[in-house]
Amino acid sequence: MFERFTKDARAVVTGAVEHAERGGAQAVDAEHLLLALLDREGSRASFALAVLGGGQWLESARTALGEARRRGGLSQAEAEALAGLGIDVGEIVARVEEVHGVGAMSGDRKGRRGWSGHRPFSRGAKDVLVRALRVATARRDRHIGDEHILLALTGRPGVPAEVLADRGVTYESVTRVLYGGGEAKAG
Repeated sequence: MFERFTKDARAVVTGAVEHAERGGAQAVDAEHLLLALLDREGSRASFALAVLGGGQWLESARTALGEARRRGGLSQAEAEALAGLGIDVGEIVARVEEVHGVGAMSGDRKGRRGWSGHRPFSRGAKDVLVRALRVATARRDRHIGDEHILLALTGRPGVPAEVLADRGVTYESVTRVLYGGGEAKAG
């Protein structure tokens, strides 16, 4: 499937691997794909994000992704749902980090021996890439671009979609920007 990726989409995938490596993550997650997309310039996805106000919220999106990783990958909606059941995720994170160190719930493997350096793609990241293929196919595009990865991230439940939606970036708004059908507005 990778041979069908454009240069920009390949850069997103390799950028995601780099984000995972820098963070010491066990696997490349969907969040790493979003971080790599946020790093891009001069591509279709970066254009769509810029039109939707990306310059104003890129740092807050990165921060929100880091906070979700610290919560063990729980989205803000999931943490709020648990709070409704009387479970304080913030308190759990604080206690775990008190004993095991900051970032202990993120699944990072920093400092562990025997790590080969190869990071597999998580089920979530693989799902995003398969969805990107489906989006491209549905649009009758011959190649998978970074815009298809962005659309796949917005159309899949989870932390990346929540972070983007909180900033007005939804499947519908990205589709409007990239393919027309009315004026796109963030938020």
